Amino acid sequence: RRDDNAKIILFERGSNISYANCGLPYYAGGTIAERERLFVMTPEKFKGWLDVDVRVLTEVLAIDREGRKVRAKDLGSGREYEESYDYLVLSPGADPIVPPIPGIREEGIFTLRSVSDIDKIVDYIALRRPERAIVVGGGFIGLEMAENLHARGAFVTIVEALDQVMNPLDFEMAAMVHQHLKSKNVELYLGQAVERFERRGSRIVAFLAGGVELDADMIVLSIGVKPEG
Repeated sequence: RRDDNAKIILFERGSNISYANCGLPYYAGGTIAERERLFVMTPEKFKGWLDVDVRVLTEVLAIDREGRKVRAKDLGSGREYEESYDYLVLSPGADPIVPPIPGIREEGIFTLRSVSDIDKIVDYIALRRPERAIVVGGGFIGLEMAENLHARGAFVTIVEALDQVMNPLDFEMAAMVHQHLKSKNVELYLGQAVERFERRGSRIVAFLAGGVELDADMIVLSIGVKPEG
């Protein structure tokens, strides 16, 4: 915005550069019917609007700070090349937290951070039509995911390690959310951490620290993010 003559290159390892994170659960629930509506900006629009050279599916492999160069790899072709720069801005974003819990890599356990994540969830729902689902984490995205799985007809259980959902809220306000969830027949386990997951036939069992065992057809992890790297 400050220099119309600046040549700007944007490298993105994924397939998309701008999408509505909070809209992802509503695509799974069908409220957002068209996948294209998730995207706020496309590489083509960014090029036409601000003349930014957007290179998706491109990973930066190395930075030469003295030579002011980056080495990038086109993930489609495998070609590696260098680009020079005057200024370099690092904005790699975040990854979903996946704690080292036994069984957490079982089929049917998902994270939700990107469009590719929600694509996997939508495909799984269409294929398996889950009757029971567990959402681990009672933050904003976790509650949205619970809402939309409920809208799909699944019996939903929310497991939260803290004593309330939506931690930024005062407990008195969160208690109103608890009552609303219960009125919608959404099961709540508060102050409970997951110790491990285990495949049992066609379902996954979540073992909670308090000794409770919960089985489900699918599990969505929504327990926060960490800096990518």
